[in-house]
Amino acid sequence: MEDNTIFIGRKPSINYVLAVITQFNSGAEKVSLKARGRSISKAVDVAEITKNRYIKGLKVGSIQIGTVNLPDEERMEGINVSWIDIVLVKGIDDGTASSGDE
Repeated sequence: MEDNTIFIGRKPSINYVLAVITQFNSGAEKVSLKARGRSISKAVDVAEITKNRYIKGLKVGSIQIGTVNLPDEERMEGINVSWIDIVLVKGIDDGTASSGDE
């Protein structure tokens, strides 16, 4: 079983968009974008950019969110860090893709 997971971090968004496109061009039916903390907004951007500009018919399969407690040297109770998991699924192009004449 292939694990089509892309971990979003500090690189520019377009790097992750290209990674998603590469996964789908390699035959993947779904790709998971995972991010924590400040990278959550970048994960949403990557999903939207890929869906709206590059792969027509791409759908958001599911979105999961949560919080994990990470150990911290300064705080005995640790720190809470939010996370998101966005699953993109290749759908059938229903012909509603724009022609670029907008």
